Amino acid sequence: MTDRYAKYQRLKFDWPDERILRVTMENPGRLNSADRIMHGELVEVWRDIDSDPNVSAAIIRGAGNAFSAGGDLDLVKEMSEDFETLTRVWKEARDLVYNLVNCSKPLVSAMEGPAVGAGLVAGLLADISIASRTARIIDGHTRLGVAAGDHAAIVWPLLCGLAKSKYYLMLCEPVSGEEAERIGLVSLCTEPEDLHDKALEVARKLAVGSPTALRWTKYALNNWLRMAGPTFDTSLALEFMGFNGPDVREGLASLREKRKPEFNPKCPL
Repeated sequence: MTDRYAKYQRLKFDWPDERILRVTMENPGRLNSADRIMHGELVEVWRDIDSDPNVSAAIIRGAGNAFSAGGDLDLVKEMSEDFETLTRVWKEARDLVYNLVNCSKPLVSAMEGPAVGAGLVAGLLADISIASRTARIIDGHTRLGVAAGDHAAIVWPLLCGLAKSKYYLMLCEPVSGEEAERIGLVSLCTEPEDLHDKALEVARKLAVGSPTALRWTKYALNNWLRMAGPTFDTSLALEFMGFNGPDVREGLASLREKRKPEFNPKCPL
């Protein structure tokens, strides 16, 4: 492993094939939820991958049987109580989206189990998003008591249309991998046992493609996301405004109760 990845704590790295870097989100016992450390690392890693001459394609997945259960509840609580934490995470949330959009290397996501909130940003903004049939994709914001910010406003309407976006984002309904493929929210759906093999197969094809052609095709297509930038910035501001409101305290209490006595994969949020 090159030195540029040695600094990471919550993200683990391996090379499943030549010039393919696989990034694994790992937060043991918490369904790979994005705590303070992981949230910051998910911002920085795309810059490192973009500038790494040894990487032609990357894969993002979660450790074990979960992609990511979203924002860690301890971090959410800290954001609701401390303005400096809130502003730091707001900037990280913005940079996470833009760093993903601007990364020139092709990215494949492999989602299984809960795929929620902050982790879902990488899952859905990947160039090729793959979900197992049994994945549970949930935005999670309105259940917590804040506006659906992060990636949702910038990418959900483009992927699956405004009507479906409103239904799933406002009601916070889970989307199975099978349904996500049907409505166009993800690129592909596989059986759970085939997920990681399929992600590697796709990454191999990308890794041997023309770097110039892929880079500029991705850049051109992502202009749709860049044009939605003002909408995204507004949604993010509205989301983080909500962390000072009473709904977040009620939402946190409800979510903590659902996660007792341990994290429940059937109810990541």
